[in-house]
Amino acid sequence: MRRSRPRAWIVGIAGTAAVLAALLVAIAAGVSIGEMTIPMNTIFTALTNRLGLTSIALPRIQEAVIWDYRLSRSLVAAFCGAGLALSGAILQSLLRNPLAEPYVLGISAGASTGAVGVMLLGLGAGAVSLSMGAFAGALAAFAFVVFLSSGRQTADRTILAGVAASQLFNALTSYIVSTSANAEQARSVMFWMLGSFAGVRWPDVTLSACVVAIGLAVCFWHGRALDAFTFGEDAARSLGIAVRRVRLVLLLFTALMTATMVSMVGAIGFVGLVIPHAARFIVGPGHIRLLPACALLGALFMVLADIVSRIIIAPQVLPIGVVTALVGVPFFSVILYRLRRAA
Repeated sequence: MRRSRPRAWIVGIAGTAAVLAALLVAIAAGVSIGEMTIPMNTIFTALTNRLGLTSIALPRIQEAVIWDYRLSRSLVAAFCGAGLALSGAILQSLLRNPLAEPYVLGISAGASTGAVGVMLLGLGAGAVSLSMGAFAGALAAFAFVVFLSSGRQTADRTILAGVAASQLFNALTSYIVSTSANAEQARSVMFWMLGSFAGVRWPDVTLSACVVAIGLAVCFWHGRALDAFTFGEDAARSLGIAVRRVRLVLLLFTALMTATMVSMVGAIGFVGLVIPHAARFIVGPGHIRLLPACALLGALFMVLADIVSRIIIAPQVLPIGVVTALVGVPFFSVILYRLRRAA
């Protein structure tokens, strides 16, 4: 037993390093691939020029595509994937439900309603107001799910409550769009709701990076408490953990991360479902190793999904939510089938 723990840490560190290397390669590929293919050496030169290490002249159009469009898009995709994966891991641990994630539980739908309300009803202006509207919607959706599934919680009951929340808030969003938007606004909002990185820029990179960094730090700080939650609230309470406080803090940060990502890129599903299970397979269930692995795997998955969305029906761009659903729905079905067999 004493030898297994160091070996597990070595495997976890090696796996995390491999995922980090793959993420850097994927970001470079995301900057390179598109209607205008940019060579890797040009990307490297543009980066060293910006850092002041070199001063090699490059075509202005290539520099503009790299800095004003693709690099910011790939970085937001990475932070978005990291935030959604972390949110899924936290919800699965707190609810002790392998199917829990922001999209399935209706939190993303609630955040979409809040963001669309800000955009179309004039409830605020700017990125902060949009994020706060999404945050309020996410909290409302989660409160609705908790209310419906209160009492004896089971996986089926929680998922059914999430389905009800998704239907309710999607209906509210459709009502707002139908009554308050013109044809062009309705088209752009509907495309945005399916997930799109087309409009993100460097301020979005800063915002998403800060939110994910703070969320990861808070979740990592409560890593031992999350380990205890996997055995139930009574077990966590017997270990001296302030169950209500920890649950409230983690749920608030889960809603904040989800709302921030939805306000920027729309509702993207199944990232928080698929990635935590994949991370547990690689590094094990301990949250001290699981949370960083989730963040890196989620970032890698979303960057790759963004690349696929740009090339699968080029020159058109497929909504990113369609790509993640094509991966997530079969995965969701497998987990649900195993739960039925185990029941």
